[in-house]
Amino acid sequence: MKRRVVVTGLGTVGSLGLDTASFWDALAAGRPGIRPIETVDRSILRFANGAEAAGFQASSYFEAKEADLLDRFAQFAIVAAAEALRDAGMEPADIAGPRTAVVLGTSIGGQQTVDDGFVELYRKNNPRGNPLTIARTMPNAAASMITMRHGITGPAWTVATACSSSNHALGQAFWAVRDGLADRALSGGSEAPFNPGFLKAWEAMRVIAPDTCRPFSLDRKGIILGEGAGILVLETLDAARARGARIYAEIAGFGMSSDAHHITQPSADGAAAAIRMALDDASLPPEAIGYINAHGTGTAANDVTETRSLKQVFGTHASRLAVSSTKSMHGHALGAAGALEAVATSLALYHGLLPPTANYSSPDPECDLDVLPNAARHAKVDAALSNSFAFGGLNAVLAFRSPDAL
Repeated sequence: MKRRVVVTGLGTVGSLGLDTASFWDALAAGRPGIRPIETVDRSILRFANGAEAAGFQASSYFEAKEADLLDRFAQFAIVAAAEALRDAGMEPADIAGPRTAVVLGTSIGGQQTVDDGFVELYRKNNPRGNPLTIARTMPNAAASMITMRHGITGPAWTVATACSSSNHALGQAFWAVRDGLADRALSGGSEAPFNPGFLKAWEAMRVIAPDTCRPFSLDRKGIILGEGAGILVLETLDAARARGARIYAEIAGFGMSSDAHHITQPSADGAAAAIRMALDDASLPPEAIGYINAHGTGTAANDVTETRSLKQVFGTHASRLAVSSTKSMHGHALGAAGALEAVATSLALYHGLLPPTANYSSPDPECDLDVLPNAARHAKVDAALSNSFAFGGLNAVLAFRSPDAL
């Protein structure tokens, strides 16, 4: 028998703040965390702005010896996981052992460590590598460190599917709890892309906006990169009720597909297939959805293609959907994007407040959806979707129900 799965804890680190309360306050106010990049010399770049986790200092959370073991992406995940567990009201004894899973997503893992190593080797001609390089760079470092910190001996793995990584992780964690592989899970993702080599690679793609991220707006010019982590505590509805836990939302379904189309250009058909699968998995008719946290990158191709995919699935109901892209505020955090957006969607359902698409300036006839321009909207909706569509044509969509619908 399939069990119902709910979200009872949230942890967040990113450009909108170093905890979930700050993250939600900024989203509700429509206040972007996009600003001039500080951690990399901007003079080497053709773009100036990013969505960095300003003020994050490893020394505030880790002893020096432990910090040395951890790339920035893993630090983000560990901090967000600790907050999520506190928020869920869980003690160490509640999660230790084999019945807790840890499923995380990341697109690039310890890229900062990789970049630093190449600087030492090729620029400084230092032939000796750092002995901690492998431990810091491996994409599973964050998941592994979380298991060790909390005594979790259940299933643990990391998903890397570019910008869909966190949604794929959350979907698999949801299925694991629903189907009895685990009783609870820590799931989400983390990313730390602000290092010179990686930023130059993105610069070469010519998809970074020169100013800010304007999803669905006619004058959009591309993405703004972001960083951070989002971690959600998932558990069965019965367990959450038994311990009197606060429930933010129910994860009701998950869908995924591959475009088999193009390595960087999106496909409306592939996205639509993942949306339909999520709805079917959740046993939700399209008309039940009231809000969609869109992939909404702010590129010319993505926003039009995503609009077409929504019209394919929802037909005339598409005009009644509230659709917003929170990337307009926290930036595109790549493998962590879906996790931040899952936190945003859960909070939107819990508070009855739909976050806006910030920085919106003019309508695009090819993106003729209700995109909640620039201001949050009070609205109680029964169900919502969170979309992630990655380079490589890998799509992952989560379906949520409001806690009021339980």
